[in-house]
Order: sequence, then C-alpha cells, then structure tokens
Amino acid sequence: MISRYGTCQFMKAQPGMHEGSPVAHYYRADDPEWHWLEDRESTDVSDFITAANQQHADWFAPLSPLADTLYRSHLARRELAVKSLETALDHFTFWSETGAEDDYPCWWRYPNGQPEQKTCFLDVRERAAHQPFFDMGDMALSPDEQWLAWTEDTQGDERFTLWLKRLPNGAPRQLISDIGPSVCWAEDQSAEGATLLFTRFDDTQRPDSLWRLWVAFAKDGGQPSPELIFREADPEFWVGVGKTRSKAWLMIETGSKETTEVLALPAHRPAVPPVCLHARQPGVEVSIDHRPGTFYRLNNQTGPHFQLDIRTDSLSNPQAPWQTLIPHRDDATLEGMDAFSWGLILAERSHQDAQVRLRRVELDAQHHFLFDGYLALPETLCSQLLEDSPHFDTRTLHLREESFTRPPSWYALDLDSGQRKLLKRVAVHGHLTPEQLTSRRIWATSHDGEQVPISVVMRTDLADQPLPTLLYGYGAYGDALDPWFSIARLELLERGVAFAVAHVRGGGERGEPWYLKGKMAHKENSFHDFLAAREALVTAHVSQPERVIAYGASAGGLLVGTCLNRAPEAFCAAVLDVPFLDVLRTMQNPALPLTTAEYTEWGNPEDPNVAKRIAGYSPIDNIQPQRYPALWVEGSWFDTRVSYWEPAKFYARVTQAQQGDAPILLHTDMSSGHGGASGRFKAWRDAARQDAFILWALGLA
Repeated sequence: MISRYGTCQFMKAQPGMHEGSPVAHYYRADDPEWHWLEDRESTDVSDFITAANQQHADWFAPLSPLADTLYRSHLARRELAVKSLETALDHFTFWSETGAEDDYPCWWRYPNGQPEQKTCFLDVRERAAHQPFFDMGDMALSPDEQWLAWTEDTQGDERFTLWLKRLPNGAPRQLISDIGPSVCWAEDQSAEGATLLFTRFDDTQRPDSLWRLWVAFAKDGGQPSPELIFREADPEFWVGVGKTRSKAWLMIETGSKETTEVLALPAHRPAVPPVCLHARQPGVEVSIDHRPGTFYRLNNQTGPHFQLDIRTDSLSNPQAPWQTLIPHRDDATLEGMDAFSWGLILAERSHQDAQVRLRRVELDAQHHFLFDGYLALPETLCSQLLEDSPHFDTRTLHLREESFTRPPSWYALDLDSGQRKLLKRVAVHGHLTPEQLTSRRIWATSHDGEQVPISVVMRTDLADQPLPTLLYGYGAYGDALDPWFSIARLELLERGVAFAVAHVRGGGERGEPWYLKGKMAHKENSFHDFLAAREALVTAHVSQPERVIAYGASAGGLLVGTCLNRAPEAFCAAVLDVPFLDVLRTMQNPALPLTTAEYTEWGNPEDPNVAKRIAGYSPIDNIQPQRYPALWVEGSWFDTRVSYWEPAKFYARVTQAQQGDAPILLHTDMSSGHGGASGRFKAWRDAARQDAFILWALGLA
C-alpha cells in the first residue's frame, strides 16, 4: 500500500512467520477478546506465553549474532567498574563500587577524613546471588550512621522486605515483609533503638497506610509490632513519607494525581499525633519543606503553574495563615524546591523553552531576598539536577548535568566563590564520541495549531541528510522527557540512526498546562502530537519517511499503540515495552493495582461518557484488519503496573487482524516486573536484542 508515509521497502518479512502461530492454536471462539489470558494460574496461559516466547526466539535466531555484537560493543563503550561519588555525612563518608563483572554494587564507608579505614558494609552481590530477581528498594542510615535499614524485592512484584544490620559487619536481621519500598528513620535514636517509618499496601497494591516501628538494636530485646500512624481511605490517594533536610520534621503526603494533603510529625517525637499542614482540596497539589521557624509550600491554588507560600512552623497555631513569597507566573512552572539554612533552590520550568533552570534564593530572617538568580547552564537544552547535598547548612552544592550529547557529569558549585569543580564524568569509549554528536530542537504543528517540541540527536557528519529514525514518546502523568545521555543509544547512532523524542502533551516538558492539555478529556491531543511529530521530522528532512520506528514504554505504549491503530503506515516498525494497552478494561477493574489512583489521569469509566471516550482510543479496543508494521512487544510476568496479559492480548489480537506479512512478536520476561531485568548485564543484553530488531526493521541489519 502506497501512502503519504512511504513504504517499508527496507524491511522484508521472514518466511513462514504465521505457520503454527500460538494465536491460531490457542484461539477460543467463545472468548475472541482473549480475556482468558488474565487467569495467571491456568496452565493454558503459561503454555500460551511459553509458545509465544518460543515463536519469538525462533524468529529472532538469525539476528542473535547481531545482538551479540551489539551487546559486546555496548560493554566496550562503558567503564564497567563504577564508583559513585563519595558523600560525607556527619560522621562517615559513604559510596558504592560495582566491579567490572558485577551486576550489583558493594557499599563502603570510612570515618570522615580517614579514607585508609574504609570498610565494605553491605555487599549487594551476596544479597542477590541466589535470587532470580533482585531489586534494592531503599537504604536508610540511622541518625548516628551506625545502623542500616534497607528493603528488598526478590520477585519483581514490588512488595518489599525490611532488613536491618549494625555497621559495618553485623548480621542482617529481617524485620518485616510485604511493605512498600521506602523507609525513613525518625530522629529519636537512643542506645536501645530508634523509630522507622514505612508504608504498606492494600489489596490493590496501593500504599494506603503509614506505620511506625520501634527497632530494638539488641537482638534479644524483643521486637514490638508496628503501629499504625495513618490510613488513607480514599482509593485514589497514595501515602508516602520523607524527612526534611533540616531533620526537624517527618512529612506525610497523601495524594491523588491532582490533589495533595500534607501532615507533619516532629522528627524527634514520632509518637505524637500528626498535624495537618495542608488539608486536601480537590485539584490542589502541594509540597512542603522546612527551615527553622518557617514552612514553605509550593501550591497551585491560585494558578496551574504554582506559587510559593510561607507560614510559621509553630504547631501551637496549626491554622496559621500562609503568605505568598513568590507569586504565580504565566510563563514558568515552579516544579520543586529544596530548603537549606541560607534559603532555597527552586526548580523552574520555562514553558517557551521547555527547559528547567535551578534558581537560587537566599533569604534573611524576615524573608527579604538577599540573592535571587539562576545557576548557569553548560548548554541548552540540558538537564541540571541538584543531588547529593545532604547537609542543611552547606554552601557547596552538588549538581548533575547531562544532555543528548553530554554524558552525565557531577560538579561541586561553591556558592560563595561561584567556582565549579568537576567531580566525575561518565566515561565513554569507542569510535563514536560525544563530541561527534549533535542535537537540535524542531517544532511540529499539531491538529489544533499547537507547537510541539521534538528533540533529535544524530551523528554530526550525517546531520545534513534524512536518516532512519527511532521516535520515542511517553506523554502521561506530567512526566517530562528532559535531555538524557545514553551509552546504549550510541549503537544505533553510530550505524546512522537518528533518535528523536516527541514531547507530546500529557508530559510536563512545557509546564503544568502541557500536562493538563494531554489528560482526561484532552488525551486525544497526545496522539495528534505524536503523529504530527513524525510528519515534522520528515518535512524537516531529518527522517526518511519509509524508515521511522515508534517506541513506547508503559504509558508510552498506550501512545504508540493508539497511533499504530490510526496510522500503521506511518511507521515501518514499533517497539512496545511493558505497554499499557487494555485501558478501558483495566480502568473498569478497581481491584487491579493502580486503577483507582489513575481515575484522575484517564477518567472513571463508570461514567458512560468517560467509558466511551476511553474506548475511542484504547489500543486493544481499536485493533482492526489492516497492514500493521513489524511489532516487538515486551511484557513481564510479575508486572503489577501493567499486567502481563495486556501485551499478550494485544499480540494475539493484532496477529489475528494482520493483513500484511510483517511479524508480530511477543516476549514475556518470566522473572521480572515493570522495571525489567534486575541485573545490569541482563538489562543491557535485553536492550541489545531490541536494537537488533530495530536495525533489522530499518534495513541496517
């Protein structure tokens, strides 16, 4: 079929692709929508998944040598032995080291100023050694830095076990299981013990409750049962906890996708009842931080771009009024804040430039501005993040910077002198260096005239000609796809592929309005934007029309899946990684993880109008007989966010609808969850397999 998108003449289907297909063998006439795949305990389900995996392996066999080459080349580009930055806390300096042949790190420490006394205090390799899946959820040091609490997931279902050990060489003790990943120490430590806070899940795997556990340090001292601090009844709200950098307060947040409530506990007295600092108001999102004497609140009460308010931290007057410190602006969104003794670091996103700037605000005791300015950027567009700055009174900030052409680099910025010191830069080896890459920003005009930014990176020597292109999109939850460097991406770039990111509505690249215009009743904008981005790449002579591949993961799978149904001829292939595809049926089942929390993102289909709207774009519900491009569909057996059956059902139904000869492939990882493989080497090998498929589909294999 000839269309305005061109033809896929570079991709030739392998013969015999449909012979003996698992779809034909396992089809049930009484269940044409394949809902029977939702029965995880059925042997037919496991047999179908096994058969699809075998079909995938058989088809992929001729590409295995290429995947091996890509994998080896990827390893050769990396510095496989990795040491993190050293972080000095009050008593000890901490860091991690990952050996060249290891999937997981060892964690080290030494007393401040005495590096010769370094000691490995947690060998994650040993923890993971006999587990088919392993994920370290969180690590938390006690206030005296002598006890370590951490969480582990050994299945991939995101249900964690809490462990404790005395540093450096104490025997690990299992404290409790079936909790959320995050843990937080209070500041009430004594010789006998200290308090840990953690969350637990309800039956839908929603973190619905916050618990307090007194941890007795002595093994024979007994272990009290955890005590409930707070339980959230609203099924759309999730509970989390953290500690301010001032160490004065434990902040409890409970919130939906668009509403937040914040309670506080004195960190030194975690047993007192929590105090509400901001009661929930529908549609009002907040975050709160602290400096002695003052609470700071980012909020969108007066406008969607957020403003910064202040009030006293005295709990004798919990209804003390908030006063505006930094008002709402139309041209920028305040996305985050970090409080220090001297003032604040604010993350501020320009709507016009789709760029985040870090803004330094220094304040006196009366909140007069002593300094107000932006931290310098090495280039635009880039990502600049504040990290590893644990001390409340530090005047040296640690910054992480990267772009599509700049590997991650860490700097120490002295606020008094303005001097920047390079601490670390990710090493990149091989023939293609970051200096040989170029990136650019182009703009697509969507169906309603909106300008959609597209970021593109390619080899500099090929930048003046149309290239085969991998187009990536997400467009949900307000998540911004800010520039990031990928060593794995170099395998495609070196072979002449351009990598493009469509910053569609539903993401946060142009601030809160960009997100709001791509959710709920406005979700259609995301799909129009993605297809417009594809057209703009061709019109700007960046991309060859017959050689564009779409890539979507998780909610990005919804974006790409919908666009495949509507314009399959626009792409010569697509990769769908743990994709959210069965949107209507998932949102109609409140017993599934995430469903109720997602009502404010997609809508509640109990409303017939909402159900009709979702049905209009849900990828599985809009499959039709037509020529689909080659599809590489990945699922994970233990995925609790996107159940394995969503990609499996999509694979089955597209296979049935396929009127062309391009392969429809499904692979289900039977030992992982939503985040994919737990070890770095397996993750890199999985990426090499995807890249081999991409190169084949582009005619470059």
